[in-house]
Amino acid sequence: MENLRIGIALCGSFCTFSRIMEQIRALIDTGHSVTPILSFHAAQTDTRFGTAEAWKAQLREITGREPLCSLPTVEPIGPKALFDVLAVAPCTGTTLGLLANGISNTPVTLAVKSHLRCGRPVVLAVSTNDALGASMRNIAQLKNAKNIFFVPMAQDDPAEKPNSLVANFSQLEPAIQA
Repeated sequence: MENLRIGIALCGSFCTFSRIMEQIRALIDTGHSVTPILSFHAAQTDTRFGTAEAWKAQLREITGREPLCSLPTVEPIGPKALFDVLAVAPCTGTTLGLLANGISNTPVTLAVKSHLRCGRPVVLAVSTNDALGASMRNIAQLKNAKNIFFVPMAQDDPAEKPNSLVANFSQLEPAIQA
């Protein structure tokens, strides 16, 4: 298995952050280098799942790198070919909509745009309560886009949240390798 330079962009699905941290550790443990990227919300918002500063500290500890949290820090990703692959995990419904419509006004969406401009792969790990509703058109549009791939996903609570899908985060590395 080839050791890759991976960018991992986290959006505001805060309830999935602990699962993402496990996957980032697993990627590092298998020899990959990982650079964290945070959306504005992920970089600044405190929630019942933890503070923004605590998540940033954990990412620094796991990866040994400072998270990229601004437009100027992510813009060079494509021109400098910083990553072999860029994963957005978790990828929220908002980020799906922005990506599907070519809007790059957040660190995550600009990182994706910059990475794609050189024809490099992007892997999306969806986590949104409206994936089987309003966000489905964005998923379908992105599924047909060149160099964009998805981590397998499933309903997380069909009875209480029938439109919600969450990626199977344990499949992040296989999706990246594929």
